[in-house]
Amino acid sequence: MPRILIVEDEPAIADALIYVLKSELYDVVHVMTGAEALKQERQTTHDLAILDIGLPDMTGFELCRQLREMRGIPVLFLTARSEEIDRVLGLEIGGDDYVTKPFSPREVAARVKAILRRAGNTSHAVTTVSHDSELSLKIDESAKRIMLNEIALDLTAHEFRMASVLISHPRQVFSRDQLLENAWHDPGAVTDRTVDAHVKTLRAKLKATQSGAEEMIETRRGLGYSYSPLTL
Repeated sequence: MPRILIVEDEPAIADALIYVLKSELYDVVHVMTGAEALKQERQTTHDLAILDIGLPDMTGFELCRQLREMRGIPVLFLTARSEEIDRVLGLEIGGDDYVTKPFSPREVAARVKAILRRAGNTSHAVTTVSHDSELSLKIDESAKRIMLNEIALDLTAHEFRMASVLISHPRQVFSRDQLLENAWHDPGAVTDRTVDAHVKTLRAKLKATQSGAEEMIETRRGLGYSYSPLTL
């Protein structure tokens, strides 16, 4: 029975979700704050989290980030805001889907079912990319995470897709146009300098995780970028 964690501080909304999800035979846990959610996740694992963005002690975005540091749990956001910035930010930091209030609990249940089906219900498929290196890189396609020496990198969706392309083809040089085609849904809407900016932030996150790791992303002058494992 898939276990669902609901983090919602409005009892009426939470009760409606609990009722419909239990009718679908899900095991449901409800808490009202981000701190309680993190405590629950430390005590037991959940197959999916439904997060209200406007929590009393932290935003749903911050809670998503902290949950994703613990493990690659799928996340569905609930939001009363319809601005595009909220939707984009929620999905960029790792959200799998979102619904805007007011919503039908049955619609939420349908989205939960779809997310769990994509995630394989209770487990995430992890692809390990092994190299003769002290650095261990793992690509978790279901959770959209990349781990460096078992530490999850806090990547945006574009950084994840770009890094996945490079890591899956070590030492192969990719032009900026090739990376745009693989990492952006609408590559024509951005410029090749966008790739440079994302490479810069990716390197910074690698370096913050382990000094020297940023050198794995190489600049090939006049050609593009490549990934090469290192022995540190």
